[in-house]
Amino acid sequence: MNNKRQTVNGAKRWLSRRHWNYIRSLVYMLQASEYIIVDFLKWHERVKDFRFVEKRKHLTFTPKTVILFTLGWIVLLATLSGAVFVFYTIASPWNYLLAALLVFEAPLIAMVSLLFFVICMRFAQYPVEQFFIARTKKHLIAHRGIKIAIAGSFGKTSMREVLKAVLSEGRKVAAPGESYNTPLSIARFVKELKGDEDVLIFELGEYYPGDVRKLAQMVRPEWGIITGVNEAHLEKFGVLKNTTDTVFELAESVDASRLYVNGESELARARSKGGNILYTRSGTEEWQVKNPNTDLSGITFTLLKNGVSINVHSSVCGLHVLGPLSAAVHIASRLGLASHEISDGIAKTKPFAHRLEPKQWPDGVTFIDDSYNGNPDGARAAIEFLASLQGRRFYVTPGLVEAGLRIKEVHEEIGKQLAKAGIEKVVLIRTSVASYMESGLQAGDFKGEILRYDDMPSALAALRALALPGDVILIQNDWPDQYA
Repeated sequence: MNNKRQTVNGAKRWLSRRHWNYIRSLVYMLQASEYIIVDFLKWHERVKDFRFVEKRKHLTFTPKTVILFTLGWIVLLATLSGAVFVFYTIASPWNYLLAALLVFEAPLIAMVSLLFFVICMRFAQYPVEQFFIARTKKHLIAHRGIKIAIAGSFGKTSMREVLKAVLSEGRKVAAPGESYNTPLSIARFVKELKGDEDVLIFELGEYYPGDVRKLAQMVRPEWGIITGVNEAHLEKFGVLKNTTDTVFELAESVDASRLYVNGESELARARSKGGNILYTRSGTEEWQVKNPNTDLSGITFTLLKNGVSINVHSSVCGLHVLGPLSAAVHIASRLGLASHEISDGIAKTKPFAHRLEPKQWPDGVTFIDDSYNGNPDGARAAIEFLASLQGRRFYVTPGLVEAGLRIKEVHEEIGKQLAKAGIEKVVLIRTSVASYMESGLQAGDFKGEILRYDDMPSALAALRALALPGDVILIQNDWPDQYA
């Protein structure tokens, strides 16, 4: 039976590569893979039907994708035209065979041509990228603002937004509004600066060893924050030591006394050195957090320093945000902000888009969007927050990606956490990791109900009808098309 199914799937895959949508699928896969050839080829190998690759997202037509789309069709049509020419102009069995080969392998020729063009573009782009990096370095050396860089496997964007909100009460702060964490995106951000900013905040993205060092040398930060290390991007790094080494490349560019490290991240804490400032949900050595409480309206707590207390409120949900807030408060204090400015800054922090972002449906159901939070620490924080809420609770997830060799262990642990938290409904999207999560739920003696759906749209449509006023639905992570 398995052999028969494999034969059917193989035939479907072969036929779908000859569908008119194949070229579009290739260009979409290149774009979604960020033109990384290895990632594209892995995805291409996994696809069972090239007619339906764009499920969760769609091809965005940019100048690059328009060129690739046009090139793909030109090569495909030229190959088929060449087959027709060979077939009708040269009467030879070998030429008939060549014509047939060209017809059957035209899709492969088109794909190889696209990959060759992408490689050529990368070589052509390199000197352009180096020019922009050099120009950006020059601008930043001349810029008078304090430069703060953030690195880590998770939480960079949340840390950036918290820090920006707090520091903006007493300083003019600039930070990119999106996840600008690559050389060219940072160059675009720097180009838009006016030059009178007091503080510049940067995210340093990491996908491969050396990435953080390269960006830190470009930005030249005086202050640094390491948000933690976990299995995010482990598929690319291979082992957690490589991830840790890469994240801590930031330490090479920042004085130890100005490097803040998430003390709740075991791997980050173990790598920290004397003089680094550890921050946790309990605060820092200088600022202590007391009496924290969180609900859908946000988080309230008291800050203590040398016997002086400040009562503060943030609209950001979850106790896990106390750590980033503590780091931001400590930095703000060292930069000379007054207590009332710090309090006002914290009050202006608000939920981040798609990161534990609560919304109210008209029928009285609470919907929490955590679809951009796809790492083990983020999942742990989401489960903790969901467990603290009243009402019937739904945890909806397709699972996490890029966990590498630890993918089974990571998802079994999430299942155990859900069971321990007493979540009433766990909604699993049928992906390659769903069975691991079920194993964890069973190992944790889960007492609730497991619901299963083929994809997120069908799950949400069903939950719309199933949910009652007072229910809470949390969506954890978004499953990219390349991991279907």
